[in-house]
Amino acid sequence: MQVKKPTGQNASVLKYDILTALGAHALAQPKPAQKLMLRLMTLMTARYNWSRNELAVGQREIARLWSVDERTVKREMAKLRAMGWLVVKRQGVRGRVSEYGIDLDRIHDDTRNSWALVGPDFEHRMSGNESAPTNVVPLRSGQAAAAPDLSDGSEWSMTKAVLHREDPAIYTAWIDALVRGERAGGRLTLTAPSRFHANYVMSHLKPRVLAACREIDDQVSDIIVTC
Repeated sequence: MQVKKPTGQNASVLKYDILTALGAHALAQPKPAQKLMLRLMTLMTARYNWSRNELAVGQREIARLWSVDERTVKREMAKLRAMGWLVVKRQGVRGRVSEYGIDLDRIHDDTRNSWALVGPDFEHRMSGNESAPTNVVPLRSGQAAAAPDLSDGSEWSMTKAVLHREDPAIYTAWIDALVRGERAGGRLTLTAPSRFHANYVMSHLKPRVLAACREIDDQVSDIIVTC
């Protein structure tokens, strides 16, 4: 299967899928391989031009990004070339850095055995079924979500209004789809559309969501997001 070029409306989703496959595959490997793949993922997120398939970064800059010396950079980049994940497009000469490409098709095939570790929907989608449901939420939606309906008067609907006002992009991508569940004392349970979504909110946004909720109801002491 040829991996679609991660550009256009669904670019964020495709990039997430590639990085998710890499991360899941890395975590199933021994520590040296984990470190190598983490370094590649960091380089991709920081310096890779996805639309042009271009990675043009000097060894000194990579060494600083990876917190290693340039000898380690040479060794790790050589390993990635040997794996077929990194391809030299233009060799650096006369002060010009080497230009690399990343073989996304090779990464796609080499990580195949790890897709099931993410979940059956991810495995189904990565296998090329366009009708498969997605549990990967893009960083930004093409259209911002409308402000929430406050007619129910719940602490959660008013909290959503606060979060919508503070950051419409984050609200659209992560908050809008959260549904109020049960309230047990000071603990408020929210339901997300997927495990990935729930885990992301709990890992990255919980303090912000809890702070906004406490602005509305200071009796709320904890927020749990499930799927």
